[in-house]
Amino acid sequence: MAKSRKKNKSHKRDPYRAREERKYENPIPSREHILETMEAHGVPVKSEDLAPLLGLKDPKQIEALSYRVKAMLRDGQIVRNRRGGLCVVNKKDLIAGRVIAHPDGFGFLRPDEGGEDLFMSPREMRPLWHDDRVVVQVTGMDRRGRREGSVVEILERAHSQVVGRVHVEAGVGFLVPDNKRMTHRVIIPDEHFNGVEEGQMVVVEILEQPTKWRQPIGRVAEIIGDHMAPGMETDVAIRAHDIPVVWPEEVEQEIASLKEEVPESAKEGRVDLRELPLVTIDGADARDFDDAVYCQRTPKGWKLLVCIADVSSYVPVGSALDKEAYRRGNSTYFPDRVIPMLPEVLSNGLCSLNPNVDRLCMAAELYISREGKILRSRFLQAVMRSHARLTYNQVAAMLFDGDEKLRKKHAKLLPHLEELNSLYHALHEARKERGAIDFDTVETRFVFDDSGRLSGIVPTVRNDAHRIIEECMLVANVASARLLLRKKIPALYRVHEPPSEDKLNDLHQFLAQLGLRLNGGDKPTAKDYAELIEQVKGRPDANMIQTVLLRSMMQAIYSSENIGHFGLAFPAYTHFTSPIRRYPDLLVHRAIRHLLVDGRADTFEYSFPQMATMGEHCSMTERRSDEATRDSADALKCEFMLDRVGQEFEGLIVS
Repeated sequence: MAKSRKKNKSHKRDPYRAREERKYENPIPSREHILETMEAHGVPVKSEDLAPLLGLKDPKQIEALSYRVKAMLRDGQIVRNRRGGLCVVNKKDLIAGRVIAHPDGFGFLRPDEGGEDLFMSPREMRPLWHDDRVVVQVTGMDRRGRREGSVVEILERAHSQVVGRVHVEAGVGFLVPDNKRMTHRVIIPDEHFNGVEEGQMVVVEILEQPTKWRQPIGRVAEIIGDHMAPGMETDVAIRAHDIPVVWPEEVEQEIASLKEEVPESAKEGRVDLRELPLVTIDGADARDFDDAVYCQRTPKGWKLLVCIADVSSYVPVGSALDKEAYRRGNSTYFPDRVIPMLPEVLSNGLCSLNPNVDRLCMAAELYISREGKILRSRFLQAVMRSHARLTYNQVAAMLFDGDEKLRKKHAKLLPHLEELNSLYHALHEARKERGAIDFDTVETRFVFDDSGRLSGIVPTVRNDAHRIIEECMLVANVASARLLLRKKIPALYRVHEPPSEDKLNDLHQFLAQLGLRLNGGDKPTAKDYAELIEQVKGRPDANMIQTVLLRSMMQAIYSSENIGHFGLAFPAYTHFTSPIRRYPDLLVHRAIRHLLVDGRADTFEYSFPQMATMGEHCSMTERRSDEATRDSADALKCEFMLDRVGQEFEGLIVS
């Protein structure tokens, strides 16, 4: 009996018991407590021994524990060894992560918990697709000193379908994937050809996944069309990267009752900001407006209000809408269309801060010093009304070009816009002082004719009006990160690691050939990068140097663990300002809203392990969108040059 009582105390010692009790009528130990108990046990635990170890006797609790264990196995927090024992996945010997395949056959494992990628040999990559989630064991070091991994278990297959072009050789049909990171050729048996013709673009359903000894086998599920048809680039990219396009029926049912106007009942209990002259400032072709700003001078500097559409009020946790938004992870912006994260009734309607209509918002109220430092901040659940929808070009014309017609039209707003500009200069100076990297890259915009054919590619010009809004968003994101850290609530941070040793060595060698040097040795700071970028400005090869500097850096990701943002030189940073188009921002809103309503971090509906898994998923969907839009844009650029074969141009090789 004494032993049993001791085990029951183990369950009561669970630091997240309050959260579990709030979520479940008959609570069981949290994921965190299960992991801690298994680690303290020191050896693999048999499934039937886990419940007694946690002090559980109730059959309903034991059944609920089995479901939780299955979820933890699926998420890669624990694995089952060859003898059936449950083991904790840790950073030292067993590592869960996502596969990043290379077109040459080898690959890397990007750990869920962050840190250095592991090298995966071509042999280890044989049964894997790009983006599969696996658990690997560290087996040693390769010749370049990188940790090598061996696959222990495949947790999740990233692809049930593959897009590509059909070919027939020696009577055997096969698919060559359009995505170069997907290196397997998919064998298509005759009975699964389904009328496709040689060279057509198709979607193939995977019937048998690859193994170490066999290529994958599939059947033609959809014929997309002929190569080079209008819009084909985006159609292929959408399917090649498994980007969800169709709204499930359950989502359609949930949004059917939503109207164009915010109901009066939803405005109750909120801070009323409707009289404040808030404005949205976006591109001329923007359709959704998720941020509005207002600025006034104070004795010590400025008061800035950044109001963001309150998406969390319309997307309940666990709803079909929430599940689909999480599955998409973010909106995907192709050259010719947008695949939104949320349905249009929200993204362009209730959650868009359109002028002269009431909208629910989350507001960051920031007091900023004359030196561009945050003095204090607070967050509000509010109701607002945008007083104008302005474009970047209109703001630039008023503030920098002295456009009298526009200045007269927006005379009431002008003083606040001028204060925004003054604040921007203070924030920009603070940015330079801390050494944030500012890559001066040229972005392009694709122009299409009425038939959907590409008619031109033009550079997009950024002016100081863009930078005003950018700095306002940065400072709101920093204030959000500070609050989340201070309250120790599970949340996602936007983290950016310093460059890896390998990338730094390659960069130092490249710069040495040009007679240049990056200060900081093995541990350069963002300021060292910024100084070198400033130093090479004006050189004919400045763009090439900047490109190489950019590629030496790690990719920014979402993580439940804050490690700072190297490129922006912030000790803590998150994404708060775009919940219409990024799921991590929605999670940040939920965390802040929970703190405003409840005040306690331990009763939040998400745990730290859950947040870690969601961060990994959101990083994947962001990567997926980036790769898809890049594929579409690259194909369009090639198509644009087709009728210029034989002409000569000057160019710079960048990869």
